[in-house]
Amino acid sequence: MITLDIHQIMEYLPHRYPFLLIDRVIELDPGVTLKALKNVTVNEPFFQGHFPVRPVFPGVMTLEAMAQASAILAASGLDKKPEKNIVYLFAGVDKARFKRAIEPGDQIVFEIELIRQVRNVWKCGGTASVDGALSCSAEVLFTYREL
Repeated sequence: MITLDIHQIMEYLPHRYPFLLIDRVIELDPGVTLKALKNVTVNEPFFQGHFPVRPVFPGVMTLEAMAQASAILAASGLDKKPEKNIVYLFAGVDKARFKRAIEPGDQIVFEIELIRQVRNVWKCGGTASVDGALSCSAEVLFTYREL
C-alpha cells in the first residue's frame, strides 16, 4: 500500500489552508481504494460561528473532505499527478447520511472506493468515521476541467 504525506497530497490537490481538508493518506491502492485522515482542531476558522457554544465540524466540510480524498484516489488511478492547468470539480452528492457529530479533537478516518468512471466523471463511495463510529456516508461525483 502507498501512503502520502501532506506535501505529496498538495501535489494532487490545488487546495490550501484553510480549505485543504486531508492531512494524510495512510492506505492507497491507486484507482481502487483510499484511506485518509483529517485531524480536527478548534483553531479551524468555521468553528467561530459553527457553533460558538458547542463547535461542530460542518457536514458540508465532511462531504468536501470526502470529495478531496476521492480526487486523490481518481488522480492516482490515472498514473500521473494533475497538472497545474487541471482542476477537479465537485459534480454531485448522492445518498449522504450523517450519523454522528464531529468535534474539535476528533480524528476523521475517510475510507473511499471508486464505484465507476465514465470518461472524465468519477463516482466514489465513502465513509467518514471517528473512533470506529460512522459519522457520514455518501457517494460523490466529480470531474475535471482544463483551465
